[in-house]
Amino acid sequence: MRSKWLQNTSYSIPIKYHIWFWLGYFMFNFIRWGSYFDDYWYSLKSNLVEFPLHIVFVYFNIYYLIPKFILTKKYKTYIVVFIVSLGVIYVLRTGLNYLLVTKNIWPEAENPQQAFTFNHIIAVVLGEIYVVALVTAIKLIFDWIYERDRVENLQKVQLETELKYLKSQIQPHFFFNTLNNLYALTLEKSDIAPSVVLKLSEIMQYVLYDVREPKLRLFTAINYIQNYLDLERLRYGDRIITSTDIEGNIEDIEVPPLLFLPFIENCFKHGAKNTDTIEVNIYFENVLDKWLIFKAENSFNKSVELTETTNTRKGIGNQNVKRRLELLFPNNFELKTEIKDNKYCVYLKIPINEN
Repeated sequence: MRSKWLQNTSYSIPIKYHIWFWLGYFMFNFIRWGSYFDDYWYSLKSNLVEFPLHIVFVYFNIYYLIPKFILTKKYKTYIVVFIVSLGVIYVLRTGLNYLLVTKNIWPEAENPQQAFTFNHIIAVVLGEIYVVALVTAIKLIFDWIYERDRVENLQKVQLETELKYLKSQIQPHFFFNTLNNLYALTLEKSDIAPSVVLKLSEIMQYVLYDVREPKLRLFTAINYIQNYLDLERLRYGDRIITSTDIEGNIEDIEVPPLLFLPFIENCFKHGAKNTDTIEVNIYFENVLDKWLIFKAENSFNKSVELTETTNTRKGIGNQNVKRRLELLFPNNFELKTEIKDNKYCVYLKIPINEN
């Protein structure tokens, strides 16, 4: 069972890795100093005395001092407590070595040294700081990796949540417009109302079910665009002139659902208000299997002012799509709208099959 004490951090390394690390570090020190003094028995005894002190001080620093003082910005207090702790470790280490290992408390020195001298204190303290710094750096690296992954996962969840919300906004907006059309036909007791219901049911399949997937075939999206054009044609009759052009191979291209329909809706929304004849031209192009270009043009009367600020439903259509594009293809798409030659034009360029 993992100790609660070891969980007092952003990332808890499993205890088995702690054990393996200290065993490896102990063996390294044992062999290093045993080879240095040509006395492995002395190296074993001294390391058995010193390593428990290393371990206690390291964990005291990582799991108590840093969270309590560094993370709360009590830096002066941390320095004082750390120095006092070094003093305690020095006394314990020197005393235990003297009592249990050797009377020569600093055998690596050229001349015999006494305990509690300046040089001996500095040597022991620097050695202790080295161990603490090494292990703390390793722990902080693990924490940084954990925090980075956690933030990335949170951003991914936030992205998915926002995308789902944006798609849910488009669905009621789409049905609201279509049901308004159907309502107008029923008031007129039009014979084409049943055909509208049938087309609407086909589009409902797309809006309610197909959008659950993150991507769908471009061919499927175009098919539903055609259904939508047929639906509007039933309403407006001979007023509508449409064309759909495709250039390049689109067989394997996948796109986010509900990406193009809002632009097609706007064609009819703006065109119906501004002209007697609604001309809608739609264009798809596969550019070198790297980019998909989508264009939509509808007839537009410049004498009738049309801006997004006059649209009482602002924020549901084009702005919604733009926000989705920013989330799906950050800094990797191009969206332009302009009025040119009595036409309202939309130009969209997105990468093909990008995850």
